[in-house]
Amino acid sequence: MKIIRKIIKIFIFLFVFLLIGTLSIYGYSKLSPRLEIEKANNIIFYDSNDTVFFEGNNDSEWVTLENISDNVINATISTEDKNFYKHFGFDFLRIIKALYTNLRVGHTVQGASTITQQYAKNLFLDFDKTWSRKWSEMWLTLNMETHYSKDEILEGYLNTIYYGHGMYGIESASKFYFGKSASDVSISEAAMLVAIPKAPSLYSPITNYENAKKRQALVLNMMYKNKVISKEEYNLAITEDLKIVGKKEKTNLSTLMYYKDAVVEELQTLTNIPTSFLETGGLKIYTNLDINAQRVLENSINSSIKDKKLQTAGIMMNPNNGKIIALVGGLNYDESQYNRATKSFRQVGSTMKPFLYYSALENGFNASTAFTSEETTFVFSNGETYSPRNAGNIYGNEAISLAAAIAYSDNIYAVKTHMFLGEENLVNMSNRLGISTKLEPVPSLPLGTYEINIIEMTAAYATFANLGYKIKPHLITKVEDSEGNVLYEYKEEKELILNQSLVYILNDLLTTTYDPAFIDYNQPTLLTISSKISKKYAVKSGTTATDSWTIGYNPDLITSIWIGYDEGLNIESRVSVQSKNAWAYTMENYLKDYKENWYKKPSNVVGVLVNPISGKPVKNNSTQKRILYYLKGTEPTGDEIVFDELYPSTST
Repeated sequence: MKIIRKIIKIFIFLFVFLLIGTLSIYGYSKLSPRLEIEKANNIIFYDSNDTVFFEGNNDSEWVTLENISDNVINATISTEDKNFYKHFGFDFLRIIKALYTNLRVGHTVQGASTITQQYAKNLFLDFDKTWSRKWSEMWLTLNMETHYSKDEILEGYLNTIYYGHGMYGIESASKFYFGKSASDVSISEAAMLVAIPKAPSLYSPITNYENAKKRQALVLNMMYKNKVISKEEYNLAITEDLKIVGKKEKTNLSTLMYYKDAVVEELQTLTNIPTSFLETGGLKIYTNLDINAQRVLENSINSSIKDKKLQTAGIMMNPNNGKIIALVGGLNYDESQYNRATKSFRQVGSTMKPFLYYSALENGFNASTAFTSEETTFVFSNGETYSPRNAGNIYGNEAISLAAAIAYSDNIYAVKTHMFLGEENLVNMSNRLGISTKLEPVPSLPLGTYEINIIEMTAAYATFANLGYKIKPHLITKVEDSEGNVLYEYKEEKELILNQSLVYILNDLLTTTYDPAFIDYNQPTLLTISSKISKKYAVKSGTTATDSWTIGYNPDLITSIWIGYDEGLNIESRVSVQSKNAWAYTMENYLKDYKENWYKKPSNVVGVLVNPISGKPVKNNSTQKRILYYLKGTEPTGDEIVFDELYPSTST
C-alpha cells in the first residue's frame, strides 16, 4: 500500500508539474508577439528574365475557409486530426497511443502531429530534424494556437500543404486534378485530394491511380466513422467515376521543382538570409533559371533514357560566370524529390582524365607525347601490383599519342601518365580546380574511382571552358525582402588559375572524342554522336560499372549529364549511349540559334599536321592526318622518345 500511495503521489506531482508548466508556457506564448503567419511562405522565385516561375506555394491561390468545400474540411479533419477543434495544438492522448503502437511493432507506423503542428512545419524553408528545428516548430505551434482561431489555422494549413506535381494549396490542387475550384469538389474528389499529401509520389491519381483509390477509400471510411458522411454518401463516393484532369495552365515542367529546391538549398548557405519565412515577412529570389534551357534539358533526358528505373542528374551552366541556367535532379519529381544534382556523389569514371592531362601539359607533355597502349601490370616498391584494363580489352600494342589516348579514353596511357607525374599531382590539380571531395593519391584515381558531385565536376570543367578562370557555380543572383530591400546580391568571383594557351590545346584535344580521323584499331568514345552535333565542342565521357557521365562545352555553354541507379546497381553498356545522346541533344537544341563559337588560337600556339594515332608529323597527301596544336618550340619532329622507355621498371 505504501508503494501504491508513493506512486500516486509521484503521479500527482508530475501531473501538477506538467499542468503548471504547460499553463506557464501557454501564458508566455499568449503574452509574446503574434507571429504574422499570413506572410509566411510568401516567397517569389524569378527566372533570368525576371519572370515568376514559383510564387508562394507554386502559384497557389489563397482561398478563405468559406470558399473551401465542407467535403474537403471534413475529410481533412477526419483523416489528419479529428480532435482539431478540441486540443490546444498537441493531442497528448494521440501521442501516447502512437508511442505505444510504435514501440509495440518496433518501428514508426503511426504519427501524432496535429494540423497545427503540420502547418508549423510548412512555414519553414528547411526540413532538417535537429532539436532546434523541433523546438521552433513547437514554439510556433503554441504561438499559433494562442493568437489565431482554429478556422484561421485550418485555412492556412489547407493553403500551404503539398498535393504533388508541384501543387501547393487546396485551390491549386483542385484545379490541377479536377479542373474545378476547391468550393465545388464532391465528397469523392475531396477524399482523393486529402489522400495525396500523405505521400504525393505514392498517392497521386495521375501516376498511381490504384494506390490513390486505396488511400481514398481509407479517407472515406474515416469520414464515415466520424459521422460526417452517411452510409449512402460513403457508397456513392467510393464508386464515383473520377475524371482526372492533371493539367496546369503555366509552364508544365516536371523537373522545375528540382531547380526550385536547389535554390532553397543555396539560400540556406547565405548567412545573412533568415532561415524562416516568418523572420523575413516574405522573400523575392532572383535566379539564373533559363526556362528554355530547363525545357531542353528535361526533354533531352526524357527522350534519351529508355529504362525509367534509371535515375539522372543534369546541369547546364554558363562557363564564364558560373550561372546554373538549368538543373535536373531526377527523372520525375513527383516520384522522387531527392535532388541528385545537389546531394548525390557518384564515381566519375574517365571524366577525371582531363584534369590529369592538363597537368601533364603543364609538366612538358604535348599532343604527340607517346606511351605504349598494351596490357600492363604496374609493380610497386612494396611488391603490390595494379593491372588496369582498357574498355573491351582493346589495345594498340604500339606507342600512341596523347591525342589518341584522349580519343579512345585509353586507361593504360592514363595510369602511365599518372605514375609518371606522381600520384599526388592529380590530387593537387583536382583541388586547384575546386574539387572538395577528399581524394587519395592511388593508381586508379585517373580512372574516376572516387565519387564527386555533378555541380563540382561541372564547375571544374568550366575552368577549361572559359580558358582558365575558376568560377563559383550559383543559382541565385539576388534576394530581396517583401519591401524590395536587397538582402543579398551575388558578386562575381573569377580567378585565373590555368595557362590559357595550354587550356586551348586541351580543349582541342577534347574534340578528338568524336572525330572520325581517329578511327583505327579503336574508335573514339563519342563517335556515335558525331552525326548528331553541328558545332565544335570539347567533350569527355566517363563510364564505371555503376555510372555513366558525359560532360562537354564550348565558350557559350557547359552541360553535364549523369545516369545510373540510386541503389548503385551495375549499368548496361547502352546507358552510356543514353547519357551521350542526352548531352548532344541538350547542347544542340539549346544552341541551335547560336553562331558557331570556338576559342581564338593564342599567338604562342601553332598547328601541325600529324598522324593522329602516333602523333608524328605527316605531309598533306597522307591518308590519315589531323592538325594538332602545340606551344611554339615544342612541335613534334618524329624523333621523340616513347615515354615508357624513361621508366621501364614501373610496369611489366
